[in-house]
Amino acid sequence: VQLQASGGGLVSAGGSLRLSCAASGSFFKINTMAWYGQAPGKQRDLVAQITSGGSTYYADSVKGRFTISRDNAKNTVSLQMNSLKPEDTAVYYCNVGYTTYRGSSPVTSGSWGQGTQVTVSS
Repeated sequence: VQLQASGGGLVSAGGSLRLSCAASGSFFKINTMAWYGQAPGKQRDLVAQITSGGSTYYADSVKGRFTISRDNAKNTVSLQMNSLKPEDTAVYYCNVGYTTYRGSSPVTSGSWGQGTQVTVSS
């Protein structure tokens, strides 16, 4: 599965950005879709995720400001980022879990997108 992310950029504090990630390739089912953020010199952390059933999780630092959504027909996941803060500055990566089959056996795997830079100026 290949992931193509888009939507990053430079924005002033308080502004908004929308990240999108499209999955393509061969798979039986897309499972959980997620966004991770990696600030300079720090580890990659989970920002938000959404299951195939639509259940969502948000890191405490983004609750009430970010909204994750998915379009199952288009195999896309989006992250609406509002009220951005300088501490949100990071490279954001989409991550997708998916199921394929080897013969009759289901196999679950994951893929990472290429990362998109989000910079929030104060």
